[in-house]
Amino acid sequence: MTTFQDLGVSAPILKALDAEGYTKPTPIQMQALPIVQKGKDLIGLAQTGTGKTAAFALPILDRLHKDRKFAGEKSCRTLVLAPTRELAAQIGDSFRVYGKFLGLSTAVVYGGASMFKQKQALYRGVDILVATPGRLLDHVSQRTVRLDKVEILVLDEADHMLDMGFIHDLRKIATILPRQRQTLFFSATMPPAIEELAAQFLDNPEKIAVTPVSSTAERVQQAVVHVDQSKKQDLLHAMLADKSIKRALVFARTKHGADRVVKKLESAGFNADAIHGNKSQGQRIRALDGFKKGQTRILVATEVAARGIDVDDITHVINYDLPNVPEQYVHRIGRTARAGTDGIAISFCAPDERAYLRDIERLTKQPVPVMETDMSLRAPRADEKVVRPKGPAGRSGSVHPARKHAPKKHHASDAHGKAHAKQGHAPTRSRDDGDRRDRKGNSVWSNSGAPPKYRKQQRKPTNV
Repeated sequence: MTTFQDLGVSAPILKALDAEGYTKPTPIQMQALPIVQKGKDLIGLAQTGTGKTAAFALPILDRLHKDRKFAGEKSCRTLVLAPTRELAAQIGDSFRVYGKFLGLSTAVVYGGASMFKQKQALYRGVDILVATPGRLLDHVSQRTVRLDKVEILVLDEADHMLDMGFIHDLRKIATILPRQRQTLFFSATMPPAIEELAAQFLDNPEKIAVTPVSSTAERVQQAVVHVDQSKKQDLLHAMLADKSIKRALVFARTKHGADRVVKKLESAGFNADAIHGNKSQGQRIRALDGFKKGQTRILVATEVAARGIDVDDITHVINYDLPNVPEQYVHRIGRTARAGTDGIAISFCAPDERAYLRDIERLTKQPVPVMETDMSLRAPRADEKVVRPKGPAGRSGSVHPARKHAPKKHHASDAHGKAHAKQGHAPTRSRDDGDRRDRKGNSVWSNSGAPPKYRKQQRKPTNV
């Protein structure tokens, strides 16, 4: 059996790993550590929950420990980019845990937090900087951080950065970084667009793929329930009434949808909280901490929690809304069955979401077993035609209902006409009815027919 000591990890890091109970490296760690230790560029592909963070954190800490030097004011030696605040904070915590006996400095910067405190942390320089792309560029523009001393660049969840629109920010950052550096790409999926991006960042990289791209975790027991959209909340309440569900992560497609689900859960007596992009950073941290500590049994989230959030003992993942991007399904259900445990992932599929289910089954190359409940609808046949939803991605409706125009507002003249009729006068002819005539009775215009022709009056000759 291969151990971390066999992979050449230094003694202080081994001591920290023993304190955390980590003894056996995962497949991605066994393949990545020797490559990173040699200083080569790397593309690492592995499904979520397989220990990608330690795969790049351990060799980086080992290298910085063996080659100690001062990064310089407002500088860093290692830059790790992450797509979300929660993932950035988690990566920073991992570096601190694995390197707690090394004396290396780590800083984390992301949006929604105090710029002043982050500037203070960066002023003297740090060994490791973990950042989201947008906030990093904010610091660059304010000249509170320099990137000319970066020796190692890590992009974690690179495909998710592309989905979130960070491609332009990444290209800006690439122009600031030194050309001579080591670059590491780690992700669960590698679509063609990311391969093109990797070609711009990496130089003759090694590529490792521990598991098939976009494969789901083996220990996750999957199921799908075909249910009407209006019955989803009732079905969720019925399932969560089972006390064997100790900690459940529920995914909704929209922020308002997540808030609505939480509000109804709390009304029914369930202990639930929400985490999404409209929440402040303090609210997101409190919601996640309460979920990790077991104070909150149910956490309802959007895609912000689908990547990299590592919470132990999540027994169930429930897809209240199926994702319209099939790769997101893989990351969602990867929140359970972590660290060798088992987990259950249940998806609610409304009739207008069946095309999304087909996309997921096509990506994972396996059908999702159907679960029958009292509220279930008939499962579609394999040859049954599925209507793909129209409109912007993420909308819950399959086809937008016909727009109902607001009733036509009455003009002030209508109210005047009614008051005129109450006084006993004959009703005046409406503008939309019949012809209009001037005070002499001549036709001015008509709603029907051609406009009236006027004869040009000829001037009478004057007597000379």
